[in-house]
Formats: sequence, C-alpha cells, structure tokens
Amino acid sequence: MKAMILAAGRGSRMRPLTDNQPKPLLPVAGKPLLAYHLDKLAQAGVNEVIINHAWYGQQIENFVGDGSQWGLQVSFSVEPEGGLETAGGIIKALPLLGDEPFWVINGDTWTDWDYRDLPTHLEDEQLAHLIMVDNPVHHPRGDFALDNGLLIHNGLENKTFSGMGLYRKELLQPYPEGKQALKRFFDRAIKQKQLTASCWGGHWTDVGTPERLHQLNQQLEK
Repeated sequence: MKAMILAAGRGSRMRPLTDNQPKPLLPVAGKPLLAYHLDKLAQAGVNEVIINHAWYGQQIENFVGDGSQWGLQVSFSVEPEGGLETAGGIIKALPLLGDEPFWVINGDTWTDWDYRDLPTHLEDEQLAHLIMVDNPVHHPRGDFALDNGLLIHNGLENKTFSGMGLYRKELLQPYPEGKQALKRFFDRAIKQKQLTASCWGGHWTDVGTPERLHQLNQQLEK
C-alpha cells in the first residue's frame, strides 16, 4: 500500500509561524504534525510514502530523510514555488504512486484516528472513498452530504471532508498539468455517482491557524 502526504501549502493563514518553516513541521504536543502521520501510516502497514513540498521543502526532507526511522520508504515530489494545489500535486506525483489505489492525507491535519481503519479497497466503479467528519466551528456549512454511502451535493446534512481518502488515479483523468484543485474532480465523480464516503466522529482538527494550533496543544496537554 502506498500513501501520499500533501505538504506543499504555503500556510499563509499560519503566519508568522510559517514564515521560516513549512506548516507540517509545526509542533503539536512537542511533535511535528508530519511525524504523527508517518507514525500512523507505518502502523497501518504502508510501505511507501510520497510527500510533496514547495515551501521550505528541504526542511521536510531533512526531517524525514529516507523514512527508515519509521520503517517506511519515503520519496519526495518537489513542486515549484507556490505549489500546484491539491490535485495538481497528486497528478505530478502519479509516477511515484503507481496504478493501484493509494491513500492521500493532508499534512496539516491532526487526528487520533487509527489509520489501520482507513479503507484499502475500491469497487470497480469507485474512483475514491473519502473520510468525512462533523463540521468544525470554522466550517459550519460543510462540504458534501451522504446518501447511502454516496457523496452528493446539497443534502440535508453536510459533512466536512477530512483530507483523508483512498484514491484511484483515474479520478484525475485527463491528468492536466499545473495548478489544479481537487474539488472539480470530486464534483465530476459525484455527478457520475463514483465517489463514496464514510463518516468518522473522533478527534480531528484542521490545523489552519495559530489559534487552532494553540487550542489543539491545550487539549492534548490536559
């Protein structure tokens, strides 16, 4: 099983904490965010991890190395200044990800979820399976709703996309180069009824601002 950690964002809302370092290296309870993901992926039996980077990427490479301290084989997908956004970054890394379904995880989130519970299989018609969570205070309207396991638009109760999911590379056809957001590919797959999801109700945080980082540290230090 392979996984990709998205770590190329500038983290502008995190300034000044990200003025001189990438957001995935910010410490949570004394440990870089990125290390939590690597720990969990190793425990889940992942063999290879691809990490993309653009902002102070060399710091990420210096911290992770070849991944051997986690028992992982880690490769890096280097993006131009400013990054390629979510889908663009995955498309650039596809030669490293291969043809089988792979996990994608946002590097600027924190969760206490056991990654051994992530889905490992997609049916033939499925292009991806996303993990959804309850809407946080800063995102009350959510992203998508669920209908018998299928993601839909404008449902009765929207949930928030956690930034974790299992992807088939065909989701991103025709593999356009350059900056690309995932939403347009999600929207197409939803219309084709090829995007499924499940909900998880544990502790999840989008560590997007200094305030949220502070709150998370306070919670974990109790």
